[in-house]
Amino acid sequence: MFNNIAPDKRRHFYAGILMGAVLQGLGWWWMPNNIALSILIVIGLVIVISYGFELFSLITGMGVYDFMDAVFSVLGGIFGMGLALLACCWLL
Repeated sequence: MFNNIAPDKRRHFYAGILMGAVLQGLGWWWMPNNIALSILIVIGLVIVISYGFELFSLITGMGVYDFMDAVFSVLGGIFGMGLALLACCWLL
């Protein structure tokens, strides 16, 4: 199933995984007593960064605007957040 996805979208998904994992790890480190709030903040950041990058491409012409790129980045970000949360729970 994942083989039918364009290579460009896969790159956005993988970048999203890294972004989500790093941001969630930082969120957990910054707010260790309020995981729910850190999740909400990080998902907001993942969405803003993913779509903001696409808007930057559209406005500056320094790339190709594609809404689905942002969608795949967000999906990867959510997956990365989950991986970071699992790692944090495993470490506790």
